[in-house]
Formats: sequence, structure tokens, C-alpha cells
Amino acid sequence: MTQSRTEIASLGEFGLIRRLSENFTPTLPDSVLGIGDDTAVIDLGTEYGLLSTDLLLEGVHFDLAFCPLKHVGYKAIAVNVSDIAAMNGIPGQVTVGLALSNRFSVEAVEELYAGMRAACDDFKVDLVGGDLSASRSGLLISVSVFGKVAKEKVTYRKTAKPNDLLCVTGDLGGAYMGLQVLEREKQVYMANPGMQPELEGNEYIIQRQLKPEARMDVIYELRDAGVVPTAMIDVSDGLASELLHLCSQSGVGALVFEENIPIDEQVYLIGTELNLSPITAAMNGGEDYELLFTIKQADYDRVKNSPNISVIGYMTDKPAEIQLATKGGNRLPITAQGWNHFNQ
Repeated sequence: MTQSRTEIASLGEFGLIRRLSENFTPTLPDSVLGIGDDTAVIDLGTEYGLLSTDLLLEGVHFDLAFCPLKHVGYKAIAVNVSDIAAMNGIPGQVTVGLALSNRFSVEAVEELYAGMRAACDDFKVDLVGGDLSASRSGLLISVSVFGKVAKEKVTYRKTAKPNDLLCVTGDLGGAYMGLQVLEREKQVYMANPGMQPELEGNEYIIQRQLKPEARMDVIYELRDAGVVPTAMIDVSDGLASELLHLCSQSGVGALVFEENIPIDEQVYLIGTELNLSPITAAMNGGEDYELLFTIKQADYDRVKNSPNISVIGYMTDKPAEIQLATKGGNRLPITAQGWNHFNQ
């Protein structure tokens, strides 16, 4: 009898994770939460430990044709710290696993680690170990991060409530538009190596792609304001995808107002130039590494004047209705069209 074959692409990243995790329910008494959130949660006694791992692969997550090694190193740390931020925690230690081919010199690896060191300094974390291996197919970076959070302040994806306000930090769509500019200039260079890249005026969105910042500043701001989010996730795969995660795990619906979604002026300008929709970039682009979170309505006055936080909608008691209220007055269902690793 021929064994049936299921293509990974038919499940997608999160479907595959769900399928593989079915047989891995935590059994140890200090394993509070396993697979399914931004980090695992471990009971340390007086507080919770937070543990997460991310991979960055050359040709999948970055292109060394336009990503300097120093920026790749910085990004590798920043995107992992973002997972700790998404649990309302404070990062502490990171370990780095590295596989590289012999086309990299010692100086190139030192440049990669200079970026990591800069990120460690910015986010106040220690690089405390890791592993090193040879690779036959480019550069692979695996970073694990450990952090802590007070038990009463830990924030999950599954705890949003109807009527909670939906908030996002910073602005959205910039990283995706920055990638489009870099890809365009790469194609121009490949066609004519004598051409200089035209990047002037797009510095902000290019930086959003090459050097994302984990929003630990907002975590500290919320703590100073006395606000504990009711649910939170970081925006790595696009606003739509992350919102669907919050809603499905919390059993709620949502209404998002298009006019409230924060989008930088450069995103609008390059969107016009490249004939790309800024709202599509914000909803589905990904890699912004902002924080999407919910708060109680009673906490609105504590965040309303923050330049770092936008209230973009609210949660409802209708899980089947996750909608975008457009500027034209229509309500459209929100679907996830963000990054899918296995459909590329």
C-alpha cells in the first residue's frame, strides 16, 4: 500500500506547527506554556521565564546582495527580542547558532557579530553562547533568547476580550516597501552593473527592512503608564495575519478602521511610484516587528497621547467577523495573505 503524501505547502507554516505540536503537550510542572505563542513560558518560582528561537536563512530571510552583514547580525538579535517584547517581558540572554560556508572570511564573520553586538547593547542583552558549523549552502543564523516577566504582567495571544481596544505601535508597511525598493535596485544593477542604486528619499523604509527595531521602548512606556495589555503579538507576518492569530486564539472578532492604521508618508510615495497599495503593504507585508496588542477601554486615557501607539479598532464578540472598515464606508473581511515560507 502506497503511503499518502501531504505537501507542506497545503498546510502552511502554522498548520504544520499545529500538526507537529499535537504530540508535544508540556508535562513538566514548570512548563507553563509550550508551542503556540511568541515564546514558551517557564515557571521560575517568583516570576516566569520566556524562551524563544528564530531562524534566519540566506536567500529566504535576507539577500546579501543588498543586506550588509552588520545589518543581518543586528536583525537576527532584534527579531528575537521582539518575541520577548510580545509577551510583555524583558530580554536577558541570547545564544547564537551559526552555519557558514568557506566563502565567508574571518573579517566577514566579525562584521556579522559587530551587528549582533550593537543590538545586544541597544536591547541590553548578553550573548552568552551558541554553536558554530560549516554550511554547504550559504549563511544560516539561529538565535535563542531568554527573558523574564512578572507573573501578573505576562501577556498571551489568547486573552483578548470583546470591547478591548486594538492598538499597534509605530507604523506599518515600511519594511515591505523597503524590500521592494531594494529588489528593484538589485535588478537594475544586475542588468547594468555600472548603474548606481537610486535610494535617495527612501532611507526610512529601507532602514525598516534592513534594521528593524524591537519595540522594547513601548514595553517600558506601558509599564510606566501602569498598562498591562490584555493580549499581544509582534507583527512579523503582516497585520492581517497577526490579528487573525489574536482573534482565533482569544475566540473574539475584530473591527479595524483603515483610516487609523499608521502608515508613513514614504510608504504612500513609493507605493504610488511602484503601483503598490500602501494599505495592502500594511496589512500583508510583514517584517515591521511592531507590537499589536489589546487594552481595556479603561486604559485608553493612559495611551491616547503616546506618539508610539495608535488605536486602530476594537475586539467584538463575533469570532467569525474580523473586518476592515474602509475609508469608503465598506466593511471587508480580513484574510491573511502575508508571508508563507512554504509557498515560495
